[in-house]
Amino acid sequence: MANTDHQFPFRFVPHHRAPEHPGDEPILFAFRGRELLVTEGLKLPSVGEIDAHGVEAVRRQYLGRLDGRHCYSAELPGDVQPSAGFKFANLHMLHATLDDMERALAGRAVQIVEWDRTHQYCGACAEKTVLSEIDRSRSCPRCKIPMYPRLSPAMIVSVERGDQILLARAANFPPGIKSVLAGFVEPGESAEDAVRREVFEETKILVQNVQYVASQAWPFPNNLMLGFRAEYAGGEIEVDGEEILEADWFSAKTMPHYFPGKVSIAQWLIHDFLKRNGVDLPD
Repeated sequence: MANTDHQFPFRFVPHHRAPEHPGDEPILFAFRGRELLVTEGLKLPSVGEIDAHGVEAVRRQYLGRLDGRHCYSAELPGDVQPSAGFKFANLHMLHATLDDMERALAGRAVQIVEWDRTHQYCGACAEKTVLSEIDRSRSCPRCKIPMYPRLSPAMIVSVERGDQILLARAANFPPGIKSVLAGFVEPGESAEDAVRREVFEETKILVQNVQYVASQAWPFPNNLMLGFRAEYAGGEIEVDGEEILEADWFSAKTMPHYFPGKVSIAQWLIHDFLKRNGVDLPD
């Protein structure tokens, strides 16, 4: 990676090769499985506070620099228990206590930790893999197969019919909660084709004029969510009752309960629909 801090005009500069010295006040995202070590107040602890636990990491990875501070991720033993004043929390619990950059880096960190843990050996010949010196990958010395962190593209879409939006309740949602439709992009498929297919598979609704809106890294476990708007083109709602339990059209004035907050792309799409249909939302 050729970029250096003065050449890279962003707060975070990603890199794969750790410096010789961690510098002052490095940032560490320490995970037990997919749970992040945080304070009782669900804040990111300092490296000094983490070191006070006296726990050795199984593996550690370098992430890059944030505002000049070196950032690392660490895999902790699966049986480690937090000492007084600390706890382990799933990233879903931390949207309100970590700032935007900390959430983004925590999402990056947990995916890199998981990738590093699951690619210690070659899947083809079981040879011990080695870290690359030139990029974020591991490779097999025998097979020469490079292994990069996995990224799974998924689509999420606001389907609209005039002043109405199509919302559904998936089987894994809390009771009463509805949201926009989403699904994974399949091999050989464009994201736009995935929108058309997933909407039809889940609701038997046909859509047209599929337009890209925004994307979001979503580390649950390793998704890149590609957000779209699409127009109703035909069909009547029909759900399978297993993956999707119910779905219907809603106007801005008759909205059901949906996930609160504004941290996910599903919320962005719903809020965008509401604003375009005359609903005043807080910033």
